[in-house]
Amino acid sequence: MTKTFLVLRYELTSLLRKPGFLIIAFGIPLVGVVVLAGINLARSDSPAESGDEAASEELQVEGFVDLSGLIKALPDDLPAGILVRFASEEQATDALAEDQITAYYVVPSDYVESGELLYIHPSLNPLTDDRQDWIMRQVLVFNLVEGDAETMDRLFNPVELEETNLSAIGSGTEGDCARPGMDCDANLLIRLMPMIVMVFFFIAFTNGSALLIRSISEEKQNRLIEILASSVEPLQLMAGKILGLGIGTLLAFAMWVVAAFAALRLSQPNLPVEFEIPVSLLPWAIVFFLLGFTFYASLMAGVGALVPNIKDTTKVSWLVIGPMMVGYMIGIFSMEQPHNPLITALSLFPVTSPLNMVQRLTTGEVPGWQPVLAAVLLAIAVFLALRVAARLFRTHNLLSGQPFSPKVLLNALKD
Repeated sequence: MTKTFLVLRYELTSLLRKPGFLIIAFGIPLVGVVVLAGINLARSDSPAESGDEAASEELQVEGFVDLSGLIKALPDDLPAGILVRFASEEQATDALAEDQITAYYVVPSDYVESGELLYIHPSLNPLTDDRQDWIMRQVLVFNLVEGDAETMDRLFNPVELEETNLSAIGSGTEGDCARPGMDCDANLLIRLMPMIVMVFFFIAFTNGSALLIRSISEEKQNRLIEILASSVEPLQLMAGKILGLGIGTLLAFAMWVVAAFAALRLSQPNLPVEFEIPVSLLPWAIVFFLLGFTFYASLMAGVGALVPNIKDTTKVSWLVIGPMMVGYMIGIFSMEQPHNPLITALSLFPVTSPLNMVQRLTTGEVPGWQPVLAAVLLAIAVFLALRVAARLFRTHNLLSGQPFSPKVLLNALKD
């Protein structure tokens, strides 16, 4: 047990000394949270005013000269004194020169026939921020419809568009955004959350397993494994490596989860009030992460014992990652129906359950017996994987320099 702990400590300290691992595991999520917090802080420090008061303070006083006789009244919701009537252009020009107004309009006598409107502004820049001719447009439409505010509003807003997710209605959810899933059309984060959680798990499993097989192959290539094999039992060595890299991967995964929850909290104003993450997700996520990582790491350690050099690690790792990749890709392309029979079967099958079951659990609609059954089957698979890895992780395999091949793998399993 002491030797296993020594191997564990060595693997963990070696991993935590690698700059690349530290940047990916801790640097990127920490920087992301800090940036998001800074953006939210900047937004909170910006002055906020009520709509009417802010609009009144930003609007400039302008004037108009109506030569057509069209304008009988101004809309009731127009701030008082913001638009001044003048009897002639001379009066409007004098008021502009004395800074009583910032600009003025001239409605020609044939406006109804021509639709022309003159806008006199001190600045010749058509993109100036001082332009507010939308006020005069509103006044003209108001009078063209003879003061009917309802008709004017319909002219400015001819369509009240309401989108409905028909597939959501068919499933009885009516586009509910109270939980993560594709039924929510109003928020992209809620919509894609099951996929994001599954991607987190996939990255954690593949990176952790890749670190393990790379560590074993490096030690075989630089012959360090010979020194370790002479003083440490192969099973102790395998257990120490799995636990050490597992703890490191778990720390990195925990950092990303904490960062994700922090980002979720910081973006809370953008989420629906009724939104809730399923309470069962976190405990089950821990269970499937620990079992899933142990399963894949055990298999990776076993086949890693047969790899003579680093160059062969990629093709060998696909023997372990390949089946998991199949479940991952099917889960990605089945986001619209996370509980269809195929995804349900994959979420119970031990090789793919760590990803697909967590994907389904994120939506909060999984029957209680299914994660229990999936966890039991995965635990059995972990036990079998450890036994297989133990058969492969032997001294003569660790010290062997023969190239990896399916025949070598079969012979090692028969020994």
